[in-house]
Amino acid sequence: MQRKVFHLTQSLLCSRLRSLSTVCLFQCIGNIRPLFVLVKPEMNKTSYFYHFLLQPKPENAITIAVSARVLFNMEKEQHIYEHQGMEEYIKYQVEHETEPFNPGPAFSFVKALEAVNARLRELYQESEELFDVVLVTNNHAYVGLRLINTINHHRLFIERFCMTGGNSPIGYLKAYHTNLYLSADPVKVREALEEGIAAATMFTPEKMKEVSDNQLRVAFDGDAVLFSDESERIFKAHGLDKFFEHEKAHENKPLDHGPLKGFLEALGKLQKKFYAKGQRMDCPIRTYLVTARSAASSGTRALKTLRSWGLEIDEALFLAGAPKGPMLEKIRPHIFFDDQMFHVEGAAELGTVACHVPYGIAQRLNFHIFTE
Repeated sequence: MQRKVFHLTQSLLCSRLRSLSTVCLFQCIGNIRPLFVLVKPEMNKTSYFYHFLLQPKPENAITIAVSARVLFNMEKEQHIYEHQGMEEYIKYQVEHETEPFNPGPAFSFVKALEAVNARLRELYQESEELFDVVLVTNNHAYVGLRLINTINHHRLFIERFCMTGGNSPIGYLKAYHTNLYLSADPVKVREALEEGIAAATMFTPEKMKEVSDNQLRVAFDGDAVLFSDESERIFKAHGLDKFFEHEKAHENKPLDHGPLKGFLEALGKLQKKFYAKGQRMDCPIRTYLVTARSAASSGTRALKTLRSWGLEIDEALFLAGAPKGPMLEKIRPHIFFDDQMFHVEGAAELGTVACHVPYGIAQRLNFHIFTE
């Protein structure tokens, strides 16, 4: 199938549609809604233009809410806000609104989501089962122009904004049917988790590793991330030997779900759409379990739990307590989730964009050494 990419205004796009004779992928920017439009010769081109102009309905999409501070590098602006106050912050943003922000830690992840969407549109032209990125920020609306200019500059496909003018945006996440919320603010992340929304605090490595442009790679810890903290509680209360005994005795009993189970489920649902088209070996989504569990002594229960949920994981790495950073450096995921800051910091030191999931008994005990 021949594929061409154009950057067009609406009027020029309509002109192209009238004369188009091959299958084309249009990327529209500027003063119209960003979108992908797939047009076949036998289609009514005008009607398909307006059909694909629409964003997917929130209840059908996989909604990823990201804060402005993780999507873009806003360290200087944040420093002004913290040391000079809101009025100086707004003044600075307005004065510099034509200057785009540089990419932040979530930028490559969002670009990878868009690459998956492009592949899905090629295979399922009318499906609304797509990633839908929502920019969620407590910025004042005055700052919105700079954010819009930045999004257009980087050619990101983000149409949904939530700017709350200093108030917490957490209450809006459910209205957006949010599947995952990423923020630099740990307080907001905890609030989201308390509302039952998958959420994590994203950290910026000093030097981020290059990641794949055509395959979304997501790495998960096990306990207190994909799974509940049940097994971790046993370890904290009774020690490592009792933990191993407990896992062996309960290896056929699935663990309860953790906060990120639903996001893995959403990724798996999209993977199956590619498998159905014979693209298992060329799937643009790849998932990893990176756990400090030992394979022989406690790995069985983890794998059986995933199987009982009907979920596949592409690669499972049981590290038996070894540091995760070096292994993640080889995987080069766009994003890694862990409930232990020790592993988050170790991953970030080696260039991985790592996210902390503040969930489970480890957070309440405030320990620094854990099993995961």
